[in-house]
Amino acid sequence: MTESRRLDFSHYTRRTADGVETMDVVVDGIHCGGCIGRIERSLKSVQGLADARLNFTNRRLTLTWNDPAFDPGEAIRLLERMGYHANPFRLRLDEEQDGAQSKFLLRCLAVSGFAAMNIMLLSVSVWSGNVTDITPETRDLFHWISAAIALPAAAYAGQPFFRSAWNALKARHTNMDVPISLGILLALGLSLFETAHSAEHAYFDSAIMLIFFLLCGRVLDQMMRRKTRAVAGNLAALKSDTAHRLMDNGEVVEVPAAALRAGDRILVRAGERIAADGVVIGGHASLDESLITGETAPAQARPGRRVYAGSIDLDGTLTLRVTAAGTDTFLDDIDRLLDKAVHARSRYVKLSDRIAAYYAPVVHATAAFTFIGWMLAGQSAHAAVIAAISVLIITCPCALALAIPAVQVVAASALFRSGVFLNAGDGIERLAEADVAVFDKTGTLTLPEPHVLNADDIDPDAFVLAARLAVSSRHPLAAALARRLPQSAPVEGVTEEHGRGVRAMFDGIEARLGSPAFCAVEVPHNLLARHPGASLIAFRHGDREAVFVIHQALRPDAAETIRGLAELGIDVHILSGDRAEAVAPIAGALGVSNWRAGLNPAGKVATIEALKTGGRKVLMIGDGLNDAPSLAAANVSISPISATDLSQAQADAVFLGRSLAPVLSTVIAARRARVIMRQNLVLAIVYNTIAIPVAMAGLVTPLIAAIAMSGSSILVTLNALRARGTRQAPPALPEVSVIPAVRPT
Repeated sequence: MTESRRLDFSHYTRRTADGVETMDVVVDGIHCGGCIGRIERSLKSVQGLADARLNFTNRRLTLTWNDPAFDPGEAIRLLERMGYHANPFRLRLDEEQDGAQSKFLLRCLAVSGFAAMNIMLLSVSVWSGNVTDITPETRDLFHWISAAIALPAAAYAGQPFFRSAWNALKARHTNMDVPISLGILLALGLSLFETAHSAEHAYFDSAIMLIFFLLCGRVLDQMMRRKTRAVAGNLAALKSDTAHRLMDNGEVVEVPAAALRAGDRILVRAGERIAADGVVIGGHASLDESLITGETAPAQARPGRRVYAGSIDLDGTLTLRVTAAGTDTFLDDIDRLLDKAVHARSRYVKLSDRIAAYYAPVVHATAAFTFIGWMLAGQSAHAAVIAAISVLIITCPCALALAIPAVQVVAASALFRSGVFLNAGDGIERLAEADVAVFDKTGTLTLPEPHVLNADDIDPDAFVLAARLAVSSRHPLAAALARRLPQSAPVEGVTEEHGRGVRAMFDGIEARLGSPAFCAVEVPHNLLARHPGASLIAFRHGDREAVFVIHQALRPDAAETIRGLAELGIDVHILSGDRAEAVAPIAGALGVSNWRAGLNPAGKVATIEALKTGGRKVLMIGDGLNDAPSLAAANVSISPISATDLSQAQADAVFLGRSLAPVLSTVIAARRARVIMRQNLVLAIVYNTIAIPVAMAGLVTPLIAAIAMSGSSILVTLNALRARGTRQAPPALPEVSVIPAVRPT
């Protein structure tokens, strides 16, 4: 039967009041900023498309058009031809709420920053005038102008703290926001009182600056969490939305994937993504299961083999009997494992909250005791209020709040210069605690893409023609040839034979690239002996023939990194979904005795949980979608930049480059930062121990209290700068390791 190739994308589009439509598309395969320009420039050629903007952070492309005849499918098909996987995405309610909250915090930050700058200009004039010749009338005017700026600014910008404090009080407990809110309100109230009575000092600047600096931390934290949620949300877009159901009368009907039920028969063609878990009952094809297993080599699907939703049919046609559909697929199981692991991690109570449980009541009681003590001593209510407010301001938890975040920022900046990006604010603390390192194999210990090992042994003319044939092949191993000569132009008239290879006429002679049998090429015995377990691709063009050895090499200095971790007292494990015969050579070459093969995502999570139950602090290093639950379940995690978007989102840190050395340097930097964090906590505690009695004795005014509070913050910040460490030039390393070759399965 004839089927229309145009699909209905109205479920994913959003229409504005002026008739403009937009749609978000998740684009997989973006690894650098150059991809952004290439994609946006290419999409300009699509007729009817008004605009296309790609967000590198969450890998989402926003298409905009106002032409009713425009088909978003044309843009998606263009992306597929360019080598990217593209899937329509629908914004979820929680992401919309996250976006609204982020915008609100940014507005609060902008308001407090603008107000703080203007109030400080007025305050500097008052401070200098108090020691020179400012008139009382001018000082009062400046104070009233400051009040006119500060009161509405605090009412708006302080909402995140006021709401949090109010909710905590309604729940009959306290948090850090309670003393912060109380200090802000009392400082503003006292300032207003002092202004009304023409006093020399007002404290509008202290209150607004406090709000501004605290909001900086809130905004950074919100941005970090939103990025993680946004990229993790792309998982839903990796599932096929439609499927071709085979009816009993032989008719093929395109139906939504959500309508599939166990027992249905579906047809999967070359290039399509499988919509449900099932068993092959007809046909055979090569499948890209890297989304599920993390392994890059294609898997052969034949009758009786189980396949999973999210896998891509590379070159054949399959008939499947559905075993699980809807939200019961293996891909959804990964999603649920991920959510469970993230939820488990979020139950850990943060250090600041634990301190707040004692800190806030103690500060409130101390301020109240100060007020009562001064009243009992026969002092005026005005003097007692000033003393109590001084206690609240001088003990404002700025130094305590900065003790750890300041070190995190400095250490994160140092790691950034070394090519390591932190995704989690508290990742440094957890990295420093790790005593077990668990590595995935494919794409983590090994480089993410297969490489041609014997390129120097191949005739250059044969290599060029083979690469041109490889451009037209869907096979991942053929892609290794194409990457060696990226400027290769495809040969015209290429035919791809299922499971065998590609062929085309060139200069009147047939050229073939594929399996040795397909190309009628005999593989030298010494080649197999020199590279056990490697994958082979043969080439023939008339009398010219060649055999390419394809394998995944270990990352440079992988062995040195493993040894370095061991010297730090960290036990190293390898957990892989690959075959034991592929994992064993890697483990042997690296000197790792603790390794397990053939593990699915649940098996990896179970192994990590067993280590954690034994009291170990687990560092997980992985890159595949199947590693995402393990990355979330571990105490702390790191991924290479080549990892899937979801794995990057769940990792606490992401490192650049081909070397594995950043894993070791990150752990060393984290341990150094932990020492400085502890020093900062001691400094903050010592400061409060000294400052509180001084404030209670009335030896400081609110202004001096604000200065002392700022001084303690500066002290811990200066100490935090030591977390930058010393920059050392990286050692010269080989481009590719010559550790035994491994078949990328």
